Amino acid sequence: MSESLSPEKPAAASAAGKVEKAFGNLLQVRFAGRVRQGEVAFVKVGDRKLKAEVIEIAGALAKLQVFEDTRGVDFNTEVELTGDLLEAELGPGLLTSIVDGLQNPLEEVAKLSGYFLPTGVYIAPLDRERKWDYIPVAAVGASLKRGDTVGTTSEGRFTHRIMVPFALYGVYRITWTAPRGFYNVDQIVAKAVDPAGREHAFTMTQKWPIKNSLAQGEKIKPTKMMGTGVRIVDTQFPLIKGGTFCTPGPFGAGKTVLQHHLSKYSSVDIVVVVACGERAGEVVEVLREFPHLTDPYTGESLMNRTVIVCNTSSMPVAARESSIYLGITIAEYYRQMGLDVLLLADSTSRWAQALREMSGRLEEIPGDEAFPAYLGSRIAEFYERSGVIALADGAQGSITIGGAVSPAGGNFEEPVTQATLAVVGAFLGLSRERSDSRRYPAIDPLISWSKYVDTIGHELDHQIPEWSAMVKRANKFLLQGNEIGRRMEVVGEEGTSMDDMQIYLKAELYDFSYLQQNAFDKEDAYCPLERQMLLFKLINKIFDKKFKFTSHDEARGFFLNLQNQIKNMNFMPFNSEMYRNAHRIIEESVELR
Repeated sequence: MSESLSPEKPAAASAAGKVEKAFGNLLQVRFAGRVRQGEVAFVKVGDRKLKAEVIEIAGALAKLQVFEDTRGVDFNTEVELTGDLLEAELGPGLLTSIVDGLQNPLEEVAKLSGYFLPTGVYIAPLDRERKWDYIPVAAVGASLKRGDTVGTTSEGRFTHRIMVPFALYGVYRITWTAPRGFYNVDQIVAKAVDPAGREHAFTMTQKWPIKNSLAQGEKIKPTKMMGTGVRIVDTQFPLIKGGTFCTPGPFGAGKTVLQHHLSKYSSVDIVVVVACGERAGEVVEVLREFPHLTDPYTGESLMNRTVIVCNTSSMPVAARESSIYLGITIAEYYRQMGLDVLLLADSTSRWAQALREMSGRLEEIPGDEAFPAYLGSRIAEFYERSGVIALADGAQGSITIGGAVSPAGGNFEEPVTQATLAVVGAFLGLSRERSDSRRYPAIDPLISWSKYVDTIGHELDHQIPEWSAMVKRANKFLLQGNEIGRRMEVVGEEGTSMDDMQIYLKAELYDFSYLQQNAFDKEDAYCPLERQMLLFKLINKIFDKKFKFTSHDEARGFFLNLQNQIKNMNFMPFNSEMYRNAHRIIEESVELR
């Protein structure tokens, strides 16, 4: 906090009003005083206060969306407008937390309220009792700007920077700093004066409006690959740190499972998981599993580098929007520390449905399928908050955003999917056909794409020359093999030339033994890039070879044997003697044919 030497001083109410109409979670309030768009308000219901946000102003009338159930709200119910925007509290202690869309720590709420959560309960997201080992960095007399480091503390294995609040602009001169010691998040650790001579106090926390992008530094072009350990992603449709991607797919195709895998194995420092409108059962499964998952990079609990924002489908729709923005704000905060962050939103379709419902209550002119006309711009604004930031000290931080999309009936032509595809850099489309045929992950290589293939190719060319060309050729084999397979369904194998038959069998081999992966096998669940390169070079040797066969049956038998040999090799420990022998045997059988 800042702007006062008493950080705990509450903000004064900016205006007051009374409820005139109610439409579900939407209230129409007549107010007196100054009100602004996006302002937070509290609706008084008995001894409780329900949190709300101003979303429309017309003269002396304001429309508020309430983030909770509005039972008990009557005509002339009093409303207090705070003057503050909807904000996230940022500081040490965010990691390992599980919060709702308003940043209430759900474990603390459960301890206070039991299994059935009442409305009007708001708890500070950061532990006020815990003390942190604060190390001052900025000396007295130093001139700092927003985002510059005042001091540091340790949050798990990360160095958490205590920064000049991002709400302050201009140059601030440090006049006092606390000595190294243990402080809670509300204690003042530094003081500074602005150019006008006003004094400001800094604690280890600060607040930022969640709907405003938080960025200080130069935004630069992303170039580094984000490894996932999923062969079809890393090789065929690679992702990049600071980039964007989406995973549309029908119900049951494996979107949530894929996102869980990415959260565990992606080569990033921090993971922020936003469960936006998902079924409560799926969210509970995440909450039960994550504390017991082991981080493959550190051997610690995966929760030690994770923040989970929960807003289930049983919660009021108004809170879905805030959960999306809260998650990206927390991700931006850690990016400003020079860390690589992955934000996974599941699912943006439910967020869009909440926008549609609120838009209908506001009586706005609808767009396609009754979604608001501004749906595309809202989705674009969200994904645009990704990217790589070069900090003043030379460090770089990144946010990679991955959104799951749940199109009704698996129809990728619907507005949410189309608006998302217009702005993301990679499309990992899951198909019902592949999931039904047990080809996992069910990412369909015939419809998916990535704009990062050439960028990653430049990065990997020093290890494997012409990497991107090899990837494009593999994709060409898949397309040709699919076309030949459809033709064979009509004319049969007898009407297929041996050359076409080989292309078809090579495509099947690539799909079966390389693109498919067993998430329950210890060795095959995660495939490091080094292992992928070795296997992909072997696959390309097979692509290059023009085999001689006397019949279609002979060709099919040979390739089926190769498929099984390579598949079995995927289950062997990498760089073991058994793996090297299996690799050598496959190479020899290819050369001898």
